[in-house]
Amino acid sequence: MALLMSTRTANSSDNRDCLGVALSLPIIDAGRVGHPSIRPSRNARRRAVVLAIIQLLIIAHIVQWWLTGSTITPIEPSEAIEFGRSGIINAGLIFFALALLSTLILGRWFCGWGCHLVMLQDLCGWIMKMCGVRPRPFRSRLLISVPLLLALYMFIWPAFYRLAIAPWMRPDLTWPGFSAHFTTDDFWRTFPGVGLAIPFLLVCGFATVYFLGVKGFCTYGCPYGGFFAPLDRFAVGRIRVTDDCEQCGHCTATCTSNVRVHEEVREFGMVVDPGCMKCLDCVSVCPKNALYFGFGRPAAKAGPAKHAAPERTYDLTLREEIAFALVFAAAFFAMRGDVVRFPLLMSAGAAGVLTFVVWKAWRVVRDGDVRLHGFQLRRDGAWRLAGYAFIALAMAAALLAAHAGALNLAHLNAARLDGRVTVGLDDVYGPTAFEAPAEQRDAAGRAIAWYRRASGVGDGGWGWRTTGVTHVRLAWLSSVRGDHQAALAHMERAGRRAERPERWHANMALILAKLGRDAEAEVHRRQARDEAERAPGSMRE
Repeated sequence: MALLMSTRTANSSDNRDCLGVALSLPIIDAGRVGHPSIRPSRNARRRAVVLAIIQLLIIAHIVQWWLTGSTITPIEPSEAIEFGRSGIINAGLIFFALALLSTLILGRWFCGWGCHLVMLQDLCGWIMKMCGVRPRPFRSRLLISVPLLLALYMFIWPAFYRLAIAPWMRPDLTWPGFSAHFTTDDFWRTFPGVGLAIPFLLVCGFATVYFLGVKGFCTYGCPYGGFFAPLDRFAVGRIRVTDDCEQCGHCTATCTSNVRVHEEVREFGMVVDPGCMKCLDCVSVCPKNALYFGFGRPAAKAGPAKHAAPERTYDLTLREEIAFALVFAAAFFAMRGDVVRFPLLMSAGAAGVLTFVVWKAWRVVRDGDVRLHGFQLRRDGAWRLAGYAFIALAMAAALLAAHAGALNLAHLNAARLDGRVTVGLDDVYGPTAFEAPAEQRDAAGRAIAWYRRASGVGDGGWGWRTTGVTHVRLAWLSSVRGDHQAALAHMERAGRRAERPERWHANMALILAKLGRDAEAEVHRRQARDEAERAPGSMRE
């Protein structure tokens, strides 16, 4: 029986992708009687409605917080991080735990029916489809492990650090015990600012879909999927098949999770791929109604394939896998520092996109025939205009990532030297004259130099702007070196971006008092007391 792998008619059963990898694709003859075209998925519309309702509920939650000033803690899996860090039980932790437990029964359903990022990717994929663009999935052996590594980093590492490492390296960092926090008056505290919303949508939506495939972010960047995917192997709820299946391939052609459904049900009687998100599109389009969602043996107990296990094909060679895994790691950490600090999900998505772009650029340079969707980059060894444009794009993206990494490394080195400055706050801002030891002043001077490198161009640095936190550190280090006038200038500039006004006023009071401007210092002390919601911190905190 013929197999349909795309909506376009082909005339050969031995097709090759843009990399020259042979794929066995017997093609259906849409004109033959008994071989209808793929019908639209009814479940796609239902799922879109469900996901839209979830977005409306999220918006209602935010509006309720705006109106009342207090609400339930965010019902978001990332909030479970607080449990590992501080033993805090919140709504996000309970929600995530229930989602994980339900995966053992229903499989990876939450990704398909409850995730707003899946809705974003589906929307972007639909828009591209309307524009005639059909993103091709990017397949890597090593990068597919990124979601699990991110999940361990987010949810397991904080608890491991506190309980196993901190007792030896930081005895002062004790385990606070368990506590419950189900309401908050600072709903947005753990979320990025509004200014990152559009870049986030572009990166984790359009860019990941275009370069990595419709579920590209789920495959290579979602830490929650890092737990859902392995649990799915033990789920009793799966896509299963009856004897009516004729291997038409409509299911595989429709699946946006890149699962070869027709092969898996043929060999195992069910879908075993943990990438299956139970969207049920395959069930909806089956012309024989041979597919269904049912309960039975989990994938872990599927046994051997009846004929031959579906062969997985990958876009990268083994050597490329290692090299571009390093590219991904470098790009990810370049965007996760103190100067350039993207949210973790955005960093993972951007790193995946950059890895693909650099890999494709490498293939453009190496191979004579390379395409990217509808663009012919090289043909018969000859470069096309699109090829030159793509190389320029890849170089620009790589330079931006390298620049971000350089800024973060400079800030990291500054913080390392800053940590060597151990003189006390009372000594520096005390009523008597004080001169720090020579080694302390030297460390402070070198830290200032590195902080300036991590600052904006206007301050003599490599970056776009100088953060308020950097100005605060420069103010403190300048005071350690005895230059309180420079400290005041930095602190005044930090005030424009102060996240904690009470701390800023308290620090201004210390510096002004040291300069003998007691009246101004007293004004800032009063303002610090008026604005403080809790005890004001010090410049060194």
